[in-house]
Amino acid sequence: MPTNTPGDAQSLEVIARIREFNRFYTRMIGALGASFVGTPYTLTEARLLFEIARRTEIEVTELRRLLNLDAGYSSRILRRFIDNGLIARTTSPGDARRHIVRLTEAGAAAFAEVDTAQAAAIERLIVPLDLDRRNQLVKAMGAINAALEPTQAPRAFILRPPASGDIGWVVARHGALYAAAYRWGISFEALVARIMADYVDNHDPQREAGWIAEVDGEPVGCVFCVAEDDTTARLRLLLVEPSARGLGLGTKLVDECLRFAERAGYRRITLWTNSVLASARRIYEAAGFHLDRESPHHSWGHDLVGQDWSRSL
Repeated sequence: MPTNTPGDAQSLEVIARIREFNRFYTRMIGALGASFVGTPYTLTEARLLFEIARRTEIEVTELRRLLNLDAGYSSRILRRFIDNGLIARTTSPGDARRHIVRLTEAGAAAFAEVDTAQAAAIERLIVPLDLDRRNQLVKAMGAINAALEPTQAPRAFILRPPASGDIGWVVARHGALYAAAYRWGISFEALVARIMADYVDNHDPQREAGWIAEVDGEPVGCVFCVAEDDTTARLRLLLVEPSARGLGLGTKLVDECLRFAERAGYRRITLWTNSVLASARRIYEAAGFHLDRESPHHSWGHDLVGQDWSRSL
């Protein structure tokens, strides 16, 4: 059976429908104007800020490869960003011919402005949709990704602050996952609910923060940084869904928690876990935590060994 060629009737129809969708979607997301969603930046500039922001630093050649950008075009944008104080550029320590870029404080503020504006624009799009239609939209987008890039690189994720509905998700997923993996009873879910209620009721945004990890529009992980005392922070409720493991999410969540704790002025950070949670323990060890003490306890229907870990900031 011969395959379809670009000139046959079926292919021409598919091409026409895809072009029609492209015209519709670029108009809907505000990609056609001189500025992207009302910000001072074009869509390409906003995307460059995003790719730099989601990493501590990135080589310019890798940035171009990710976005498939012409070297001259990307260089002009990066030069403008440097001149405006949004990014800093240094020479790679391993190869003087390569350059590394990172966001400055002003660049991080610019990215936050773009990110907020884009989120608000998308929110305006989905406000008229009920939950079922929103889920259909996200699944349809996933189907497009899978069809056009079936062997794509590992799925991208984003980290964002908790929003309405996320607290309940954190409680429910902790209860369900730990029940499935370790048969911990419902009293564990109740403990998580109390921790979350205390976080919401007493949250100090200058000294406490939480992050929800998203993949394909769905929450798949979380972590929280709370105050233990004036100089000590506590990492709580690290969770990564089984479907999202292998993406480095656990490490990224812990790194975000550590960075926040340092910026908030803490000198030390602690956490409490249990010896059966081997995957989490490996993440903590890689992040520089050390085991302070262990103590047996009977909780949630099982004999367990609790562990206190900490590290300096």
